[in-house]
Amino acid sequence: MNRFEERIEKLRAKFDGAGIDGLFIGHEANVSYFTGHKGNDCLLFVAKDKTYIFSDFRYLEMVQSISWMEYVDVLKTSPAAFLAQLAEKNIGVEKDYLPLGTYLEFSEKLQSKTLVPTQGLVEDLRMIKDEFEIESTRKAAVIGNRAFTHMCEFIKPGMTEKEISAELGHFMMVCGAEGLSFDTIVASGPNGSRPHAVPSDRKVQKGDFITMDYGCLYEGYCSDMTRTVALGEPTQEMRDVYNIVLEAQMACCDFVKAGIRGVEGDAAARDVIVKAGYGEYFGHGTGHGTGLEIHELPRLSLKYDGIIPENATTSVEPGIYLPGKFGVRIEDLAVVKKDGIINLVDSPKELTVL
Repeated sequence: MNRFEERIEKLRAKFDGAGIDGLFIGHEANVSYFTGHKGNDCLLFVAKDKTYIFSDFRYLEMVQSISWMEYVDVLKTSPAAFLAQLAEKNIGVEKDYLPLGTYLEFSEKLQSKTLVPTQGLVEDLRMIKDEFEIESTRKAAVIGNRAFTHMCEFIKPGMTEKEISAELGHFMMVCGAEGLSFDTIVASGPNGSRPHAVPSDRKVQKGDFITMDYGCLYEGYCSDMTRTVALGEPTQEMRDVYNIVLEAQMACCDFVKAGIRGVEGDAAARDVIVKAGYGEYFGHGTGHGTGLEIHELPRLSLKYDGIIPENATTSVEPGIYLPGKFGVRIEDLAVVKKDGIINLVDSPKELTVL
């Protein structure tokens, strides 16, 4: 039994507790999790004794390579029509990912069956990474570390945020990345006060903080890291704020381990920033899981009281954002263990002055 079949068996073990006889899966990342292939234009139905994959001729050879699943050609029958013929009576569907059109068709064709909305059945499994997933994430993080070293040599006054962002992406691809985890964030000077700023035509200049938040894909798994650097000598205020964020980030890294609650991990960083008088300028969560998607469970957040399990991956990324002035964020990506974390990001965290 391969790791994908093992994952399916773990999912089946949840069926009785969820009150379902099978689960229809349409979310792309969840399809990928059970197939090992990019999950676009494929759907799954996991029954108690068989797994069906719905696709078409374009993906026929890929589907045929997945010997533990039975192929259903969607050009010959729709998923709803096919499921109507099966014995399963309680059909679980992904509450957060089922399109309205699919729901309406299911409601029409599965009249003698019950549609049961489910939430988190697959995502809870994905939260705990196996050795392959951890190693793939580590390899993606290595590319990110190399990119930071390169960018510290590349960035010069007069370059635009867009130019810096483009170079970051290009360098990671040349180093072996399959793609980017998300749209790269490059925010300089006053733009840095926006945590998810979009790279602009603004030219970086002496005296700027430059925040780079980026990641790449390797074997389908996401990396994520952020570094804020100074272009030229920073002001004392900039240094002070940077050091507060660094203290908060390191405090959280030292605190996080398997068994804590997400809200506790968040507090480990947030309390440092609040005590320093900048609490109102830190308005997002301290961290989030990564994997096949850039944002997964678990979370280090005021709103997440769940337990952080061993072998989850999580970012640790507190920040301070002063409107109209600058922003600072420092982010690592870590594997959670019983006694602490394994930090996958080894780029320097002390303030780098270019």
